[in-house]
Amino acid sequence: MRITDDEIREKYLERAIREINQLTRDIQGCHTCPRGGVMPVIGSGHPQADIMLLKHEAVPSEVEEGVAFYGRAGNALMKALKRLQIDPLAVYGTLCVKCPVGDASLADPACVARVAEEVAIVQPKMIVVMGGYALEVVNELQLPLARSVAARPGEIQQLTPSCDVLFTPDIDQSLDEEDAKRAFWSAFRVLGDWYADLPPY
Repeated sequence: MRITDDEIREKYLERAIREINQLTRDIQGCHTCPRGGVMPVIGSGHPQADIMLLKHEAVPSEVEEGVAFYGRAGNALMKALKRLQIDPLAVYGTLCVKCPVGDASLADPACVARVAEEVAIVQPKMIVVMGGYALEVVNELQLPLARSVAARPGEIQQLTPSCDVLFTPDIDQSLDEEDAKRAFWSAFRVLGDWYADLPPY
């Protein structure tokens, strides 16, 4: 009996869900970073998203909930995605530093490098890299066939043969000051045209 495309997609989705759940358990059970009794901040969204949102570290609202992009930044991005006619179900958001350490530089480099595992599971077509620190992490991940990405806001660059990068300023530093806010949204809105040009499945 012939397997349909829908059945194949379903199998890939089931595998991605299993792998994301296992990665989450591994991260929650890790004691490498000095976070005390506070739980790590995990990624959220579709496990096979076209778009991965990536920022460097958590803000207090994310630490409190244990979920990336919870709070002001997440609310602002949800509104922006609607304006750009991007399906929120096509998005997965995560952090480079998942453990809420007082100083992000104290995070274990091996833990930070686990972003590569998330990229391998989700297999996004686009990673929106928010801020210079997150960009440094991406350039150090050593993804297969990856190119170095420059800090050029609003310019789509190829990271690997199957994944592009859009660099933007750090959203958490862009919500309170008008010029910074304009700079972020000017770069981020490029995502709308990119998404509109995606071929249908």
